[in-house]
Amino acid sequence: MKTNAARVLDNLNIKYSLREYEVDPDDLSAGTVAEKIGFPLEQVFKTLVARGDKNGVCLAVIPGDKQLDLKALAKLSGNRSVDTVALKEVQPLTGYIRGGVTALACKKDYPVFADENMYLFEEISVSAGARGTQIIIGPEDYIKATNATVGSISRAMD
Repeated sequence: MKTNAARVLDNLNIKYSLREYEVDPDDLSAGTVAEKIGFPLEQVFKTLVARGDKNGVCLAVIPGDKQLDLKALAKLSGNRSVDTVALKEVQPLTGYIRGGVTALACKKDYPVFADENMYLFEEISVSAGARGTQIIIGPEDYIKATNATVGSISRAMD
């Protein structure tokens, strides 16, 4: 299925592939997605929506096996503090539902902050903007397409 996120990549002449999988609405975890598309969990990146006290809404793209380091994101994004937004705010802010959020073709052009761990891989997996479809893309191409700022914004799961 061609999504708006894929169309953005097409318009930028960026090479990618789509990988579809069957969605379990009761389990939208990165671990389940990784298993279904045959990728290691650390190579599947999730996009989280956050809000800073100074600069407002931003997107954080982190490996599926990590959690967002809010202090590190605050520092990188020029905020004093950052917190993830409530689930009920995700769709109105991004145009995407939980499990389908992507920094590509978002409702608004929010700043994107990507974890530096994506450079450990030749290709990564990110949501294509719809549950059940992932974009497989090179990290450099993803950074270019999203104009992301890269830094260390994740930490091991507790």
